[in-house]
Amino acid sequence: MNDLFFAFWFFLPAGIANVTPIFAAHLPILNQWNYPLDFFQKLNGKRIFGDHKTIRGFVSGVFLGSLTSLILFLLAYQVPTIRDHLPSWYFHTNPILLGFLLSSGALLGDMIKSFFKRRLNIPPGATWIPFDQIDYILGGLLLSSFVHVLSLIQYVLILILWVGIHVLSTITGYLLRLKEKPL
Repeated sequence: MNDLFFAFWFFLPAGIANVTPIFAAHLPILNQWNYPLDFFQKLNGKRIFGDHKTIRGFVSGVFLGSLTSLILFLLAYQVPTIRDHLPSWYFHTNPILLGFLLSSGALLGDMIKSFFKRRLNIPPGATWIPFDQIDYILGGLLLSSFVHVLSLIQYVLILILWVGIHVLSTITGYLLRLKEKPL
């Protein structure tokens, strides 16, 4: 049970970063940041990432994911029940650095997937299973490994748990009319 709790707790900043761009797109105060990360540049006649990958989404996702990491760290440090379910190394890690790596890794993973979707003529927003479900997980885990390498079971649990959470949140986003497709 501790490993499952850890899988949720550790990766939550990346999960938050991954969904933040969807909500940030609906905040008028952030409209001035609504500019494509690829600056409308093309490679072989195709957009590098497309209109859906914006400065607004990336910056807000990294910021909120890093802030989430700091809040989780402070909460875990103050609440013994939470602290007892986390490995000791977690408390010797810079929470803002960890949150930054998890968040930026998650969003970079999503950008890399978008790059390949454009090359394969898969339209923005179209489903590309399983890559739409694992891109942010692999990116977040890869960059966070610069701070700490997890055990194989922890990686597997994070992958399974967060694919499930991603599917449920995507369906919820569709039902709330925040997303165009259920998966």
